[in-house]
Amino acid sequence: MRALILLPLLASAAPAAARPLGKWFDCYARVEPPAERLPPAPEAGPRDPALDSLPGRRVPGLGGATTWDPIIQANAGAVAAPKQGEFPRDHLPVPDRWRLIETLGLVKSNWKDPYNQNTLKGDRPICGTHDLFLQLTAISDTVAEPRSFPIPVGVQTSERPGSNDVFGRQYSEVFAQTFILGAALTKGSTAFKPPDYEIRAAIAFNFNHVDVPERRVLDVAPSRRSLRSDAFVGVQELFFDKHLRNTSDRYDFDSIRIGIQPFSSDFRGFLFQDNQLGIRLFGNRDNNRVQYNLAAFWRLEKDTNSGLNAILRTPRQDYVLVANLYRQDLPLPGMTSQVSVTWNANRERDDAQVDTNGFPVRPALLGTLRGRAYDVVYLGYNADGHIGRLNLTLSATHATGSNRNNIFTDRRAKISSWFVAFEPSYDRGWVRLRGSALFASGDSNPYDDVDSGYAAIFENPQFAGADTSFWVRQTIPFAGGGRAIAVNSRNGILNDLRASKEQGQANFTNPGTMLLGAGADFDLLPELRISGNVNHLWFATTQVLQALRMEGSIPKDIGWDLSAAGTWRPHFNQNLVFRLSGALLKPGAGFRDLFTNSPRTGSYYSVLFNAVLAY
Repeated sequence: MRALILLPLLASAAPAAARPLGKWFDCYARVEPPAERLPPAPEAGPRDPALDSLPGRRVPGLGGATTWDPIIQANAGAVAAPKQGEFPRDHLPVPDRWRLIETLGLVKSNWKDPYNQNTLKGDRPICGTHDLFLQLTAISDTVAEPRSFPIPVGVQTSERPGSNDVFGRQYSEVFAQTFILGAALTKGSTAFKPPDYEIRAAIAFNFNHVDVPERRVLDVAPSRRSLRSDAFVGVQELFFDKHLRNTSDRYDFDSIRIGIQPFSSDFRGFLFQDNQLGIRLFGNRDNNRVQYNLAAFWRLEKDTNSGLNAILRTPRQDYVLVANLYRQDLPLPGMTSQVSVTWNANRERDDAQVDTNGFPVRPALLGTLRGRAYDVVYLGYNADGHIGRLNLTLSATHATGSNRNNIFTDRRAKISSWFVAFEPSYDRGWVRLRGSALFASGDSNPYDDVDSGYAAIFENPQFAGADTSFWVRQTIPFAGGGRAIAVNSRNGILNDLRASKEQGQANFTNPGTMLLGAGADFDLLPELRISGNVNHLWFATTQVLQALRMEGSIPKDIGWDLSAAGTWRPHFNQNLVFRLSGALLKPGAGFRDLFTNSPRTGSYYSVLFNAVLAY
């Protein structure tokens, strides 16, 4: 917001003559002719081969040479290649090189054009400065989503009086429109070194409309209608980024960032990926081959229906501390390894919270219904990159800590759980073939003093088809009647039985998740990609489900998740992106045991249309 207020102030540096909006930040450089004729270039001569290699670098590939081949001039009289550290003498210094091309009449800028040189997009400095850049962003994100999933019905409420089914009709519709306005003010020559500082803000406005066939799904009050329209404004970014120092002549650096900022603890968003209030110290070493993060976050409350940050509410008593280290070309050239330690300290044992729709979210209405607090440390190793033409992503995490009270026993319990995900892919021309495997441990004995179900902090996985997948996209309610407990979370893959990932607490007494899948991406045209995925899902164990449902046995098989998507980018960039996807869940024995809808439908579907327009 501060960056937006600065716009008219910064414009005052322009000439006094009246200008249209697009010219407020534009001024043009005048290139002076050279004062004297430059001396002739040096004649060709012998070249020292040692100057053709950089210290600490080697030729890419396995088993190759350790230095570059020397440059040899074979034609007599040719101009010698410049030695390292030297530059040709026939270059003219230009005070404002960004506006030279427009001064010469080669390009005519337009503030409404985000594709060509534009001062409002940070392509050149604000008029009157040489290193102060402004970047404005406007995004429209439209979602239309018809879908079906099992909907539990409270015994005292239904849209159809006289029915006695535990699960009602399953068809519903969602429409969501989000507008994001952002501004960034950056100081520094960002083309070749880190900026001196950056101020960034982003505000999101969301309108959503949902229509479901049963009552007490959208609101706890049975008198409320089974459709809802809602709007919310959230602050998704508001931070100050300060460059502290350079640590080498190749611009290795240390920086600090304070405020509401995006952060992902791993490559694919398995553990913690969110925009949260925090402070982060980050930088790199060894010619950018080593990167690090030291961060602490104080989690903000989220709006129930939009998922946006609610900054006017008191932040949660939930804290996340992260330390991670990245190393390129480890264990092999082309692979990047990351080790991380993440501590989630939750102190919400005495914090009773009800969401916007009246459903209790802390503590979750599960088990003993008592308030909970926990300390859990996630020890992780992640790898991402390629070995030749084989692309690989690996994530492995061990969660250890203590839960103040188990949801079944009310006793202190030790947390010990595991997570591993693996995705290889292979590119062949315009086709990429993918495989997916995931295991998150479940709790095989909910009444002991060890919670062995794996739960993330705030997951948003880009894995196994991501949100084109039915299981990743849709929330499957576990209990109705106002309890608001789900098997999995929206845009999440873990079966962790929590109220919601936005407002609920992590639950380490859960059935766990297993997944095996395959998929492919087809780049039919430069602007058109078709993707398909086939996943099979299981519960890792069902003892927790048996205890909650008081059943003797429940099969592990969840079922088959089939999905396909088409993505069209008419201008070959991210400014206009249209996506249409469809997914189908064919329930397995375990899913059918838990959920039986009213018309006895044998499958569930999800259709997603998404349009993103960005300036």
